[in-house]
Amino acid sequence: MSIAVVHDWLNGMRGGEKVLEEILRLYPDSTIYTLFHERGMVSPFIESHRIVTSWLDRVPGVYKRYRSLLPLFPAAVQSWNLEHFGLVISSSHAAAKGVRCGKTVHVCYCHTPMRYVWDAEDDYRIGRLRRAALATVRSRLQRWDCEAAQGVSHFVSNSGFVRDRIRLYYGRDAEVIHPPVDTDFYSLAPACREDFYLAAGALVPYKRLDLVVDAFNKLDRRLIIAGSGPESARLRRMAGPNIEFRGWVSNEELRNLYRSARALVFAAREDFGIVTVEARACGCPVIAFGAGGSSETVQDGVNGIVFPEQAPGDVIRAVRLFETLTWPADRVRFGVERFSREVFRSKFGEFVAGRTRPPRKPRELETQPA
Repeated sequence: MSIAVVHDWLNGMRGGEKVLEEILRLYPDSTIYTLFHERGMVSPFIESHRIVTSWLDRVPGVYKRYRSLLPLFPAAVQSWNLEHFGLVISSSHAAAKGVRCGKTVHVCYCHTPMRYVWDAEDDYRIGRLRRAALATVRSRLQRWDCEAAQGVSHFVSNSGFVRDRIRLYYGRDAEVIHPPVDTDFYSLAPACREDFYLAAGALVPYKRLDLVVDAFNKLDRRLIIAGSGPESARLRRMAGPNIEFRGWVSNEELRNLYRSARALVFAAREDFGIVTVEARACGCPVIAFGAGGSSETVQDGVNGIVFPEQAPGDVIRAVRLFETLTWPADRVRFGVERFSREVFRSKFGEFVAGRTRPPRKPRELETQPA
């Protein structure tokens, strides 16, 4: 069976691309369709596949200013007609689910409904001009997003939080299959915990690292921030001398940080939050905002501390409470195997097979002799 895998865009290795890798391991002969592809920015395994890009990939400067081209995404993704494939799988947090595929079975692994179109605009630091421009197209994009969702045969969500958002905005149900975490690579080691806290991930507005920096300026505790992104310069200007920026780090370096930090501090309202599970797999407790996916991966007082509001004061109180308790590494790691890559491949493969195999013919009734 010929299979097309549609992914929003390829310009870095984040949680969505880790999901894409596992889908491609399940269906290695798939063709990838994506809005644009910045070569060299994703893993060699992904780039070993045939990759078809949309006309957006030929727009000058698209890799740097693609966020401003949001109103063009629907037209770009619908420029493909994939009905000649036997199966279409989309990995979507934006427009990928809107691909045209006729009567072909279309399974969408939905990382989230478009956050900036529906309910998370305030999570993004959008200037007045961009906010005004988005307001003029929001209702049209919401309408298109709903219509596109009706063309999906079956939805899979990465968390219960996202499943609820799919029900709210699309009126569709979804099967929850958590995204894959390499729980063999991210593992316990006999390393000693050092006297620093860790924040890790893309330095983008909705991760709310500004709250973490503000809190640690007041706490005067050592903080290491691992990651890169457009918020880097602003965060560096905010930070006091107790805060160190490592920039982008390799998986090996990140694992070492997980294994030696006192705790990971995570202030985002994330749809799932793979880093919280990676940290726990290394025995690193998590201090997290108790909304979104973190509410499904962090148990308050067991493997971390959950704080109720996105405010520096809440982060400060959570850190101080954390320091009054003990955190055995085995207890912090307990249960992470349910997020493993093997579990993801098993559950997702079974889900797809159950929706694509032909129906069984009823057994003919045996005639009884007179």
